[in-house]
Amino acid sequence: MKLLNRAAFALLPRQPFADWVSALPADTAQASDQDTSLAALRAEGTLYLIDEVFSEEDFAAAQSDHWRKMFENELSAWDEFADHWPGNLSAELFDAWFELQPQLMAIDLSSKPLMLAPLQD
Repeated sequence: MKLLNRAAFALLPRQPFADWVSALPADTAQASDQDTSLAALRAEGTLYLIDEVFSEEDFAAAQSDHWRKMFENELSAWDEFADHWPGNLSAELFDAWFELQPQLMAIDLSSKPLMLAPLQD
């Protein structure tokens, strides 16, 4: 067991995101045969690691710094070429579409080494 020098955001979709996914054309959605109900989308969620934080203000700053990257990553998982993305990505829209649950500590229970695979800069 290893303590990672990271905090995290657990990102869970809200109903507007589920509605957007469900409305995607069948030939656009990356996995059009998947259950796109809000319950199914929230059961998976995504964990985003961030730098260590020491206060609520640090979480707020991290959200301010990273909301767009998280938003674009979630959208691209369903619409890779951004053909049907909302026209104006904003922090307010992100907050309406996603719930962020701050996680103070990240502990690695695996005995295997971490694999790092950069997705993009």
